[in-house]
Amino acid sequence: MSNIQMQPTTLAGIKYFTPESGYQLSGRDGLVAILWADKPPIPLLEEDYAVLDAASTPDYDMVGRGIYQVLRLNPDCIGAAAYASILKEAYPHIISELGGQIIMLEAREVDTPYIDRKINFLKIMALIDPENAGLPLEIARAYVDKGSRLSSLQHAVPSWYSAEKQLKIAVNLNPVDRHAAYEYGEALYVLGRYDQAAEVWSELITLLEPAERARVEARIAAILAGKLPAVPPLDYLTALAVAVEQHGNGFSDDAAAIITDVLADAVFAEQFPLNEVYYLLGTCYQEIGMMAEAAEAFKRS
Repeated sequence: MSNIQMQPTTLAGIKYFTPESGYQLSGRDGLVAILWADKPPIPLLEEDYAVLDAASTPDYDMVGRGIYQVLRLNPDCIGAAAYASILKEAYPHIISELGGQIIMLEAREVDTPYIDRKINFLKIMALIDPENAGLPLEIARAYVDKGSRLSSLQHAVPSWYSAEKQLKIAVNLNPVDRHAAYEYGEALYVLGRYDQAAEVWSELITLLEPAERARVEARIAAILAGKLPAVPPLDYLTALAVAVEQHGNGFSDDAAAIITDVLADAVFAEQFPLNEVYYLLGTCYQEIGMMAEAAEAFKRS
């Protein structure tokens, strides 16, 4: 089945236009001339679609605006690779804008919605440059950031699974990148795939500097010795997300009980930075009148 026969992804503010056979996208004073044959339907902003009449077709600017918006909304949409290819070939100014947006987001601390925007921008760039191993690595790091923040732990499960997928792509594209390989092993570890993590880390030992090698060898030895969290780290992150929710709903005692259960696993508590968690625990204790316990938790935050 060709792309043009596939049902396009429904997105807010977007309507799709299916051109007649022979439609050619033209623009930039003749520098752009792309035959639309075998490509997915053209995404258009609703306001651009509304001005078309029965005899007209979208112009160069309309097509560019529509494709860019579709990919910003969902870079995993049906036809995404084809749309990205058109951007690369016909809209260098949009590619330049996209790069500027990524640089801007990387230059400052951002909240979860901005992390999502950064992920989408990076995914567009990965569609445009699929052989660039650095792009899936950066996408994975954004997912890890999202899946590790106390404020967004409700997204931990999809974020860590997405990070693992992107890191696998990065490692396959550049097997000698020790940073990508280590982070791939870390994602597998968080998902509870300990043997796979040890295998990945074992293969990168020769790429490491002595200090890095000692740290990784210690992680492998702990796995082989069974010195592991009682449940996969991702399960603990999910539990902490529940604690955050309970605290937000005013149930500080329940939140504190969940957090103390998680922190009771010494292996997990040692391996993962939990400053924010101790601060939340201190806040919970403070709110239920356990002032000594609150002071101790705050010291560790």
